Amino acid sequence: MAWIQMIDEADARGELAEMYKRETSGWGIDHILKVHSLNPASLNAHLVVYRTLMYGKSGLSRIQREMIGTVVSALNHCEY
Repeated sequence: MAWIQMIDEADARGELAEMYKRETSGWGIDHILKVHSLNPASLNAHLVVYRTLMYGKSGLSRIQREMIGTVVSALNHCEY
């Protein structure tokens, strides 16, 4: 649980509301993204880095990238 002030989906307006609408999953916006809610430019940068690492051109397959992410998350006791 983050201790950073976050704007929930229902309270989001303007650019943030549009980004939430675009990024929402069936369970809403993940906290790892919502911690950027006070700074939508930061949220956008986070998403660009994530998509580049997970879907961009690389010598690693998508499966290998997911495996690396899973192992790192497990070692860090991260829920994501």
